Amino acid sequence: NLRNDSTKAEIRIWCELLRNKRMLGFQFLRQRSIGNYIADFMCKELYLIIEIDGYSHDFKYEEDIERDKKLKELGFHTLRFTDDEVKNHITNVERAIVQWIEENKK
Repeated sequence: NLRNDSTKAEIRIWCELLRNKRMLGFQFLRQRSIGNYIADFMCKELYLIIEIDGYSHDFKYEEDIERDKKLKELGFHTLRFTDDEVKNHITNVERAIVQWIEENKK
């Protein structure tokens, strides 16, 4: 259901950056369960989660911190971008993801 109800920002980052191993050859999956959470996008090989935060996240700051902490305990790193960043500054989003991968790939 979550894949069918994706936001415009989620669709854009998926289609332009993450689908079909477009991000430096790494495979990302959409809406994947990790522990008690569902990640917007996840790369198992990198232990990387990418979250796109829309308007509703403006009121969930503490929840997001706790969620990221629990995911870190499972070995995952979370990169967060806002809807606005993805919709209006996709090049900067891509640059940030590429930089993280280059600095952290094993």
